[in-house]
Amino acid sequence: MSDWKLKRQILQVGAFLLLMVAVLSLYIGYLAVWKGPELAENPLNMRGAAAKADIRRGTILDAHGRVLAQTNDDGSRNYPLGNVMAQVTGYNGENIGSAGLEGHANRELLGLTADMTRLGPMSQLLQTERGNDLKTTIEADAQQAAFDGLAGRKGAVVVLDADTGAVLAMVSSPSYDPNNVEANWKAMSQQADGPLLNRTVQGLYPPGSTIKPMIADAALTEGVTNEQEMFDCPGVLDVGGGHSIRESHGEVHNRVDLRKALTESCNVTFGTLGIRLGDDKLKKAFNRFGFDQSIGGEIVMTSSHLPDFGTLGNGDQAQTAIGQSTLLVTPMHMALLASAFAHGGTVMKPYLVQEVITPGGIVVHSTTPEKWLTVTTGEMAAKIHSYMEDVVTKGTGRAAQVSGVEVAGKTGTAENPQGEDHAWFIGSAKLRNRNIAFAIIVENGGGGGKVAAPIARKIILSLQN
Repeated sequence: MSDWKLKRQILQVGAFLLLMVAVLSLYIGYLAVWKGPELAENPLNMRGAAAKADIRRGTILDAHGRVLAQTNDDGSRNYPLGNVMAQVTGYNGENIGSAGLEGHANRELLGLTADMTRLGPMSQLLQTERGNDLKTTIEADAQQAAFDGLAGRKGAVVVLDADTGAVLAMVSSPSYDPNNVEANWKAMSQQADGPLLNRTVQGLYPPGSTIKPMIADAALTEGVTNEQEMFDCPGVLDVGGGHSIRESHGEVHNRVDLRKALTESCNVTFGTLGIRLGDDKLKKAFNRFGFDQSIGGEIVMTSSHLPDFGTLGNGDQAQTAIGQSTLLVTPMHMALLASAFAHGGTVMKPYLVQEVITPGGIVVHSTTPEKWLTVTTGEMAAKIHSYMEDVVTKGTGRAAQVSGVEVAGKTGTAENPQGEDHAWFIGSAKLRNRNIAFAIIVENGGGGGKVAAPIARKIILSLQN
């Protein structure tokens, strides 16, 4: 073989080896950068499991430093507020995995952040024997007030800082005690009332009349009515095909404008507006308010179930506009809707973790409030908000009144084909240093004004004090 041929073969083999090294390097980089966090959390990753066993999990705190979860000397977790905070803290068990912040913020609580994972073996040099602490946005007093307000009844409460998106309370009932969830796992996972279901973000319900503020916004925005138009309410609306929409309890509102229609929750008026808006404008309104979108981040919310727009007749259009038909939403999304009218038409992205703090007291992460959507104009938001104030001062939401506090809201009594009506109340309150927004549902509770609105009052008082 000539020297030239030998050199060519050597060059070919060398080029091939260099190509393989490049491909292997790219693949290792892909695993480290993109798949590292996922692989680190894989339960089959024994290296990760061994590392976790040597680390004392960090503490979870409320917004004022009250302990919500901490590690005992034997390595087990202790949850001082038990079932009151279950849907916030979640749980962490050797055989059942994790949920809530214990699951979502697992790496932070172990001091194994995503960036550190990407460094591969070098992360071992940065590990400490204790993980990071989480300071949450939760106000323990508001959480307790919401929990007490539900009083063991099936339902959910979400309270937000409308100006920042901070989650101040998030309660699902019935709840569970995370201190003994592993021991009682089998029984709890089989309970018909679903204590492990986080109804705040996973529960889907017809919103009933709580959707009417959004429909009022859509009707004015799209020009299908104005503030001066008077509607006749004989107590029933014929929607064709032998079907009709009726007022609850056989009420007759006579002649009402849009403001009074919302204050008195007039189904005839809003059913009429639903028909006028039609499929395209109804769909546009629901999309504008984010019902077709996910939030992303640490709040994982079940997608809303929207009617099949484009195929609806007058009856379903009218039913959709009063929060019925096939429309299903989460309490979290209804709290976000309420926040829009309290915050000038802008919805802030909800978040639970305020700060991540190292054992040495260094803040390594601080959440910056972030806009999620602009759903309407500031002028329109102020107008609808004033309508919602009338609901509390003059209408069906009087039970939410708090002396010296500007409270706005909308009641809802959502028909439920599986049983008694659901009781809803959504709204906002202007406190001394912030605006709060909330959504409350009591399953099979009946009237929202009588059942859900008083819970809002308890929560407002807890935050006022």
